[in-house]
Amino acid sequence: MDMRSIIIAGVGGQGLVLATRIISEAAFLSGMDVKTNDVVGLSQRGGTVWGSIKMGEKVYSPNILPREADIILGMEPLEALRWSHNLKDGGTVILNTNRVYPTPVLLEKEEYPEEEIEALKERFNVIEIDAQVEAKASGNIRAANTILIGLLSKYLDISDEVWYEALKGFVPAKAVEENLVAFRRGKEYVGQ
Repeated sequence: MDMRSIIIAGVGGQGLVLATRIISEAAFLSGMDVKTNDVVGLSQRGGTVWGSIKMGEKVYSPNILPREADIILGMEPLEALRWSHNLKDGGTVILNTNRVYPTPVLLEKEEYPEEEIEALKERFNVIEIDAQVEAKASGNIRAANTILIGLLSKYLDISDEVWYEALKGFVPAKAVEENLVAFRRGKEYVGQ
C-alpha cells in the first residue's frame, strides 16, 4: 500500500472540512492508516482554507512538504495555484473551474491569475471540471464536492463500495442517493 498525499485547497464556505472527512474515512475504512490536517480557523466565507490527507500502511504526520503531494484537489483555481509548490513533478491537479474571486480582484485592485493557472498544465496533470455544472446535471447543485470526490476516487485504490459507505456516514439521509449519483458522475467524468 503506497503512501498517498493529497492537498485540498479552497475558500471558506466550500465544504472543505466535510470533503476531508469523507476522503479520510474512505481511506480508513479500506484499511489504511490516515492522518489529516485542516487549516480553517482564520477563514471567513471566501477566505483561504486548506487541508492535507496522508494515507498508507503507516503514516506519522499529515504534514505535506514541498514537492511531496501526489494530488491537489482544487475546489477553486487560485487556491490550487497557491498550493502547487507542494505538488510532485508530474502530480495531478483536479481543478474545479468555478472561480471565487478574492476581494482585491472584486475591487479591481488585482488581476485574477488566469495565465498562471493555465501554466499549471505545463508542469502537472491537470483535470479541469466545473463541479457545480456537473452537480446540477446530476440532480443536486450542492453535491459539487461529491463530484470532485468521485473524480479523485479514480486516483486512489479504494473500492466504490467503501466510498459509498463513507458518503453515507457524512451526508444527510435525505441527500444520500443524490450524492451517490454525483459520486458516480464524478468518477465517470472524462473531461472536455
